[in-house]
Amino acid sequence: MMLLHLVLSGCIYSACALNNGLALTPPMGWLSWERYRCETDCKAFPDSCINENLYKAMADRMAADGYKEAGYEYVHVDDCWAAQQRDANGKLQADPQRFPSGMQALADYLHERGLKLGIYTDIGYATCEKLPGTEFFMQSDANTFAEWGVDLVKTDGCNAEPKEMDVSYPVFGFYLNKTGRPMVYCCSWAAAQVVHGIQPNYASVREHCNVWRNYDDVQDSWDSVTNILKFYGENKQNFANFSGPGGFSDPDQLLLGDYGLSIYQQKAQFGMWAMLASPLFMSVDLRTIDPKAKAILLNKNVIAINQDPLGAQGIMLYGLPESLSVWRKPLAVPGSYAIAFLNQDNQGRAMPFEIHLGDIGLTNANGYNVTDVFDNLPRGQFKPTSSLGVLIDPTCIVILKAVPL
Repeated sequence: MMLLHLVLSGCIYSACALNNGLALTPPMGWLSWERYRCETDCKAFPDSCINENLYKAMADRMAADGYKEAGYEYVHVDDCWAAQQRDANGKLQADPQRFPSGMQALADYLHERGLKLGIYTDIGYATCEKLPGTEFFMQSDANTFAEWGVDLVKTDGCNAEPKEMDVSYPVFGFYLNKTGRPMVYCCSWAAAQVVHGIQPNYASVREHCNVWRNYDDVQDSWDSVTNILKFYGENKQNFANFSGPGGFSDPDQLLLGDYGLSIYQQKAQFGMWAMLASPLFMSVDLRTIDPKAKAILLNKNVIAINQDPLGAQGIMLYGLPESLSVWRKPLAVPGSYAIAFLNQDNQGRAMPFEIHLGDIGLTNANGYNVTDVFDNLPRGQFKPTSSLGVLIDPTCIVILKAVPL
């Protein structure tokens, strides 16, 4: 196993990143699962079933409506794309009725528009929706994905033994890299082990994966978002320390433009996902998206916090349950930080809050130039001992950027 470890990583240090040159900042794109799940009845639901037309339509909107320019580049096909059976040679194949042109043609369609194709599989014998998994076919599936022109592979863990994932995920990653095609490797390794009470080896996860899910699937509700943020705020085993260029922890998809969150809560999720250096994967009908949700998704200042080249995951400094929490994320400019004030209170009144920058570790004696990130408005210059006040709407967020003078 040690020989495999060395071959896979090219590095003897346990906290090294996957050495494939990808995901130097968190990947951004569109993913079908949260909005469209496993709808395969294209006769009854022609505009929302999992078929090649859905992904082409979203690619068209991404290319035409400013998403691609903002950094969203992956169009990610989730579960339920595959045929029920492999072909006679044991190769994966797309469902012939819903993907009649095949996956390589879909990849070509995306690449012609400057976008990239993401695809889904499972490290076990079957996917979460009981379609063929990659267990026992790792090399074959990796080669198939490369032949099709896939750019990102999301590998779930529904039907695999969690204790075996310390071996199975690195092996599949090895075969993906061996193809020679650059493919971002997204793993559900840590999340699957956390659910089963196993403490993940985050150093190994980072070493072998570009992106790793850490916790429960997000659902279309504020409770789901705050439950995930509670997990990230607790930061058990200091897993935040393992995010950085080449490897990022993933709290799951964005809910903006869907049904369950108010516009204030959508702003809060987007802001917190930026603070967490999370992959930003929309899961919304881009053909009919609400303009307010679209404006948040295209906010270049918040995206810049997410895409900051330092790649640091923000951490919660302190917080009160179901009330205010304060988060800090170091940025690439030396001594600079993003500071988030998240208000989970739903009592219908904006929450005023005052803080001294020195109390949250910003101690530059010359002070800081402070800007509101969402609105890109200057807040002024503040010393570490100066009082800085914010007003946070219910179930919403304020993010400030502090740059040393």
